[in-house]
Amino acid sequence: MSRRYGGSPVGTVISVIADLAALILILWIAFYLFDANTGNGLVSWVHHAANWLAGWSRDLFTIHSDDWRTVVNYGLPAVVYLAIGHTLAGRTGRS
Repeated sequence: MSRRYGGSPVGTVISVIADLAALILILWIAFYLFDANTGNGLVSWVHHAANWLAGWSRDLFTIHSDDWRTVVNYGLPAVVYLAIGHTLAGRTGRS
């Protein structure tokens, strides 16, 4: 697995962290779009974690549709975390 992520254990850790951050954000988008019960412990935890992860990008754009606002406000950081995380992971194995 470390060969796939830049050939170093550090690269693997960076990629896994970026993947988990993106997964949490994508899960919240899905929970929101499918109107998940926010009283559920898992849904509540994912919502709080996603709010923390997307804190820097929320309300970056003014979008009137609640669904699209959620997709953009939480999808943008997911893409950024994946791009930056995998770029850094790929570079850690190079000298």
